[in-house]
Amino acid sequence: MIYQVSKAKYSIAGINTGLILREGGVTHKQAKDYLCDFEGDPEIVVGISDEYIAARKKETPHLSELDLEYMWSCSEFCLKLLDYDGFMLHASGVVYKNRAYLFSAPSGTGKSTHTSIWRKAFGEDETFIINDDKPIIRIMDDGPIVFGTPWSGKTDANVNTSVPLQGICFLERGKENHIEKMSAREAVHKILDQTVRPLEPVGMEKLLNVMDKLLKEVSVYRMQCNMDIDAALTAYEGMSK
Repeated sequence: MIYQVSKAKYSIAGINTGLILREGGVTHKQAKDYLCDFEGDPEIVVGISDEYIAARKKETPHLSELDLEYMWSCSEFCLKLLDYDGFMLHASGVVYKNRAYLFSAPSGTGKSTHTSIWRKAFGEDETFIINDDKPIIRIMDDGPIVFGTPWSGKTDANVNTSVPLQGICFLERGKENHIEKMSAREAVHKILDQTVRPLEPVGMEKLLNVMDKLLKEVSVYRMQCNMDIDAALTAYEGMSK
């Protein structure tokens, strides 16, 4: 199928970005709130060629061209983001009292359900989802900051804003709600499982350096939880200290 292509300027994670996108796709739709008519050239340019998509489609024929564009445009952006002390975490991020709480887990575990429970527990007027699938963390002068992105999974649950990061939590299903801090070593392995990993050593070194800076300032937790409203209360009590 032939798609019309849009070339536009965006601000994503505080970075002037040029995206070359096929019109009508999820990425093009979700990126509208990030349009920004900045002056000068973009710092990052992302575009996935027809040839690259055709090659990926041979590997995953069940996915459409637009699905593949969504996946690989995010990956390309995240790899280039390493030069700006940032990385993406596969997580659902909820904001409460101007602090971002990120909940990560393998797909289907219930991270989006968990953050929706926060909205019930603390009120929809007091909370919002900054990104429901792929928020970005950047190490800034004033600490780790979470940014919304145009890549938010199957929903449009993302906000083009930035909020200080309070903590990261890896969820496991359980009958009782229990939260505890992870060691830095375990946290590194968990984060690597839920982010875009560069293939070349130089890129991996950049990612590990960003993670080292992150773990010096932010705690990472493990939580066994059910889907009761008490799960949000337990998570907040454990992570807000």
